[in-house]
Amino acid sequence: MPATAKTCPAPRRYFMPMDLRGEPLTLAACPSRRTFLKRSASVLLVSGVSSSLLSACGGGNLDDEQGETPRLASVDNFRDVAGAAAGYPTVDGKKMRRGAFFRANVLTLSVADQTEMERLGIASVFDLRTPGEIERTADMLPRGAVSQRLDVLGVRDFVPPAVNSAADAVAFMESQARGYVTGAAQRASFGALLRQLADGTGAQLFHSNAGKDRAGWVAALLQSIANVPLDVIMQDYLLSNVYRAQAIRSLRETLRAQDGDALAAIQEPLLGVQESFLQAGFDQVQASYGTMTRYLTEGLGVSDSTIESLRSRLVV
Repeated sequence: MPATAKTCPAPRRYFMPMDLRGEPLTLAACPSRRTFLKRSASVLLVSGVSSSLLSACGGGNLDDEQGETPRLASVDNFRDVAGAAAGYPTVDGKKMRRGAFFRANVLTLSVADQTEMERLGIASVFDLRTPGEIERTADMLPRGAVSQRLDVLGVRDFVPPAVNSAADAVAFMESQARGYVTGAAQRASFGALLRQLADGTGAQLFHSNAGKDRAGWVAALLQSIANVPLDVIMQDYLLSNVYRAQAIRSLRETLRAQDGDALAAIQEPLLGVQESFLQAGFDQVQASYGTMTRYLTEGLGVSDSTIESLRSRLVV
């Protein structure tokens, strides 16, 4: 091919090839031009967005002018759902509001980190863990925050399964993501959470055990409602591997010491996140409901007015 010829690279396959009304999307231009394909208020699209957007933390209360969200040593996956310092961009030229919603892993707060979190004005904490997980590690709440438990998995306890290969571990994580869409307990809890986030006042935080799977799915839903480009949603999801890098290394070394290198390698996919995990959840949305809107309204029981209330809190 002549050097002067211009072609578009094959688009990366993120989520569903249709918008939230079920209309097919076509690749109208090269992703490098960051053309946003918009069919409705909430869209699914292909876009290329620089990873530099993810290099800073979000943060603050509900004002537009925010400082950086503190990195908490004792809660390593604590971050603003709105992402980077300027707030993640949306496909309709807006940006996410920082300081409204935070995500985290279990709140094992040190005294210093508790003080940092209290400065953010967090009014509500939603614990998405099972009763067994909560019994093993109780939350330490920021002063003034009210806690509510929503057992997303609907089971007494969650313990990662024994797997025979790394491929089995990946398959398990993907099945968990699909269960967020198909499981009755998951749908009931996620729907209840979204309704309460929409109705809440002040900054709100939701968390799971490692803050990467259950909390990662909720963050992806909120970012989708805000019309954040899907490439950015995926990059934000993968940031758990960055925020929890030290914890992942420590867990890996513990597994190696206990079980040997071979067994540790088999279990390693359980420690972090991969693109295919989140992709599996969104693929299941398409398979079960066709569109994200139908998943939210029919699957989770979230009304159109609640979605609009969430969007108003999410976007500036």
